[in-house]
Amino acid sequence: MRFKNTKTLLLAAITISAMLAGCSDKGSTSGGAAGENSNSKPVAEQVNRQIIGIDPGAGIMKSANKAIADYGLKDWKLIEGSGAAMTAALDKAIKDKKPIIITGWTPHWMFAKYELKYLEDPKLSFGGEEQIHTVVRKGLKADQPSAYTVLDRFEWTADDMAAVMSAIQEGKKPEQAAKDWVDANKDKADKWTEGVDKADGKSLKLGYVAWDSEIASTNVVKAVLESKLGYKVTALQVEAGPMWAGVAGGDTDAMVAAWLPTTHEDYLNKYKDKIEDLGPNLKGTKTGLVVPAYMDISSIEDLNK
Repeated sequence: MRFKNTKTLLLAAITISAMLAGCSDKGSTSGGAAGENSNSKPVAEQVNRQIIGIDPGAGIMKSANKAIADYGLKDWKLIEGSGAAMTAALDKAIKDKKPIIITGWTPHWMFAKYELKYLEDPKLSFGGEEQIHTVVRKGLKADQPSAYTVLDRFEWTADDMAAVMSAIQEGKKPEQAAKDWVDANKDKADKWTEGVDKADGKSLKLGYVAWDSEIASTNVVKAVLESKLGYKVTALQVEAGPMWAGVAGGDTDAMVAAWLPTTHEDYLNKYKDKIEDLGPNLKGTKTGLVVPAYMDISSIEDLNK
């Protein structure tokens, strides 16, 4: 995610420093020898009763607040920020072998870079397994049949998405990472566009949220529509609410970033009569509370101990 301005970047940096400073004198259980870096204090005290979250409008934040209520986590605070601020806080904590609890989701490159684990969620505050759906505005099939067909056919795997996310995380621009993936997976991309008429420079708007997964998928779809059909695609980075409202209002043509049935449940219920759901483009996603593997904790229930 790109910060919108210097002020946002500064606030995020201050937030991260404050979050981690509170844990600076608190150790954690590491993967080393028995007792190494151990801490007998409850996890709640080790992390100052803080869960590091992302954008306040994200569905995962609603689920995290639900978990706080469901598990009776009194005096716990969910820290709002961004995906970039969250992963920066995670990176610093892991480098210092400190405890941290974040809102996490898969697919995400951080699971490949770090040894992480989900906390068990027996009350299902975060719901079960999810899917990422493609959602388009009403009338797109009649107005833009070629785009509609490609969007309807678009489907890939978590491994596909992870390849693009990892390339971006390693320094490639999203547009280049997407183009490289499309070039390397010609057979898949060709199936999405087989027999579809060219667009001859028609414009199309795709909305997406600044999750690494959605940056990857949106740029891949954009690359396919532009390189194979000749569309002029504008990718609009917004928060989840405006993303759904844009498609429902017809200001945005489509999104491939709808996490259902739980994360974006409220938005679907609000706009379901004003959009068309083309179904899942990726299956087997998950959200929840995530911790480094070296932390001696396995369930959200343990946060009360």
